[in-house]
Amino acid sequence: MNLEHANQENVEFMIETIKTKLRMASGAAMQASHFSVEQYEDIKDLYDVVESKNKFSISEVEALVSELGKLRKK
Repeated sequence: MNLEHANQENVEFMIETIKTKLRMASGAAMQASHFSVEQYEDIKDLYDVVESKNKFSISEVEALVSELGKLRKK
């Protein structure tokens, strides 16, 4: 997938990938449609961090989920 273009499809792909890699138990509450293309660069930064690692500590997961929560549409 080409993530160079800021569009809703790419936002949804990145959010779903982040949820899967973090094995989010509350993933259903974090729907990709709750995120806007306006936060594309921030979401891409989080996506890059998640993709760069295979394992995460509990505190890392909490921090990443917290950042995702801040990016949700109000």
